[in-house]
Amino acid sequence: MSRAAHATLGLVTVAPSAASGDAATRSARAAGAAWLSLAFLVVLVATGSVRADEAAAWAALRQGGIVALMRHGDAPGVGDPDGWRLDDCTTQRNLSERGRDEARSVGARLRAERIAIARVLSSPWCRCVDTATLVGVGPVQVEPAFANAFVLSDRREALREGGQAVIGRWRGPGVLLVVTHGENIRALTGRSPATAEIVVVAPGAGGTLREIGSLAAQARR
Repeated sequence: MSRAAHATLGLVTVAPSAASGDAATRSARAAGAAWLSLAFLVVLVATGSVRADEAAAWAALRQGGIVALMRHGDAPGVGDPDGWRLDDCTTQRNLSERGRDEARSVGARLRAERIAIARVLSSPWCRCVDTATLVGVGPVQVEPAFANAFVLSDRREALREGGQAVIGRWRGPGVLLVVTHGENIRALTGRSPATAEIVVVAPGAGGTLREIGSLAAQARR
């Protein structure tokens, strides 16, 4: 439409004002700040939850009479190679240097906190026995009830029941440390732990387990 036609029809073309642009910018900035505040709040709440979880775990460990379920340290891969043999560590997945470091770090923390470990049990798998040995808080006894529930998936329920029975009999004094596999801990507690993470549990009613808290590994960098 021509400028003359605009004039004839009494139409006026108005460009967006600088004020409206400034308002939109302020609104966008306010929305961004709100999202940042929400994200910070979520992180803050999560951090507080983790700290409370760890505090509960340490308190229970100091008191004793409970069980610390520990997943073995970092061992790259999943399951075990074809043709693995329980009596030959070279045929299994084994700890990486990081995994060995995680195990040593867990032992150092337990000793620093003066946790009384009364007994140490381990899955027969080499990566678990090695983890338990490197933690270094007592002699290691192999316990078949904590054998690999991932590799022996057809025996998962029997292993869960066997592990639950061992835990249910523990009354202390001190702490029972069990080094096993992530799948076993998941079957027992519903939690999927990270490598070298400890999940602290106590026997509950009817043979169930009550989760108290957990401790993440802190390997040296």
